[in-house]
Amino acid sequence: MAESQTRLSIGEVAARSGVSVHTLRFYERAGVLLAGQVERSAGGRRVYTEDDVAWIDLCLILRASGMSLPVIRRYTELARAGAGTEPERLALLREHEEKVLGQLAEMHRCLDLIRHKVAVYEDVIESGAIAPGCNSPTGADDAV
Repeated sequence: MAESQTRLSIGEVAARSGVSVHTLRFYERAGVLLAGQVERSAGGRRVYTEDDVAWIDLCLILRASGMSLPVIRRYTELARAGAGTEPERLALLREHEEKVLGQLAEMHRCLDLIRHKVAVYEDVIESGAIAPGCNSPTGADDAV
């Protein structure tokens, strides 16, 4: 590790990344967070660099977007292997991109329905009328 890089404790990294120390340790053991091995201080405590934090942020974003731990692990292994693995890394990311685009399309469909329902109830409240389907748990009568 370069001496000029900032050295961060696991607690500092947890605070910056928004995940617990326990979660960082879990992901480290699972082999998904770091492109390289975690440095240790003379006392055996984990020491992270800004590069480590950037890698952690990337992996957390991939995880939050629905990428599975095995796929993140594979991506990490490829990154560790270095040059020559770019085509496989690209393929993994493209496949995941397609999944995320599908999730976004589904979420937009859900949002459209929610916005419709909000508009129906805003109109009902504004007019003082009784909403169609208000006595139905699903609200099936209000022109979903």
